[in-house]
Amino acid sequence: MPPGVGIIGAGPGVAALHLPTVARLAAHFRVVHIADAGSGRAADLAARVDARSSSGITELLADPAVDVVAICSPPAEHAAQILASVAAGKRAILCEKPVATTVADAEEAIEACRRAGVPLIVGTNHYYDPAWGRARHHLSTSGGPVVSISVTLSLPPNGRYHDVVTEAFAPSPGRPPADLSDPAVAAAVVRALLTGLAIHDLPLVRDLAPRFERVVFARALPPVGYAVGFVASGIPVQLTTVMLPGGADALWRISVTTDRDRLDVTFPPAFVHAGSAAVRVRAIDRDTTYPREEGDGYIAEWSALADLLERGEPVEYDELLDDVRYALRLAEDAALLVGAPA
Repeated sequence: MPPGVGIIGAGPGVAALHLPTVARLAAHFRVVHIADAGSGRAADLAARVDARSSSGITELLADPAVDVVAICSPPAEHAAQILASVAAGKRAILCEKPVATTVADAEEAIEACRRAGVPLIVGTNHYYDPAWGRARHHLSTSGGPVVSISVTLSLPPNGRYHDVVTEAFAPSPGRPPADLSDPAVAAAVVRALLTGLAIHDLPLVRDLAPRFERVVFARALPPVGYAVGFVASGIPVQLTTVMLPGGADALWRISVTTDRDRLDVTFPPAFVHAGSAAVRVRAIDRDTTYPREEGDGYIAEWSALADLLERGEPVEYDELLDDVRYALRLAEDAALLVGAPA
């Protein structure tokens, strides 16, 4: 019988992404337990897949049918739940990004997995998307050095990220928007969104520009968004995100310019299974669009976890930790720049 999966969290990502993904990999996994934080949503989701449900993590981690833990809770809880899963003797962990909200917590959680020999996959679905492998192959074989990188997101309102921004210092519906003229508020918005949204693509950026150097500019964009520029490995990187009520269709794209061409990887909207990202390469003498693949990054990340369990492939613990350090340093330095007195 395939290993049993216990899912901590019962939000939209679990309902729309992880449950359908595990169902497509029924030869490798089966969901046996879903836990929420008291919302009651776990019972409804568990009923769909004939699984148990509970609130909190105690019952789930004590459930002998749970071999693998999927951590899909708020980021501030990830590190503690990784530690609890390791202590409970679980065989493997898939944790949504980021692993932790501080470097110290990430080090403790990842080292616990390393010492116990527990495979850990971080849900960086864009990095696992087959399209990124195709893009990376092109960049490594085209011969042209990377000149610049940009990541552009234009997104419709998303309750999760609006809540991240507004929870402590801004509005729920009916109250005025966050006062981005207040440096402390603007800094908190930038930090929260870099660790909540940019975190999807920073492993891809680090793949090409691994040595973080400095933040050049950073600002919060109304109503919810950011513009950040930094330099890594001598390469300028620009991150731009905005969520506009009633705005255009979602756009999520990473663009890489070399001295020979420009490569665009355009990802499907969040919370859908629509196959891989699209890859387009444009140069003076050609314009190539590669066919999209049926599988997506969600399938690939769960398949990678299956490979770790079934084939005993090595876990890149150091890479996971370096991803966290890179992202958190960027977020902290950008927030400091935004919050600095004029």
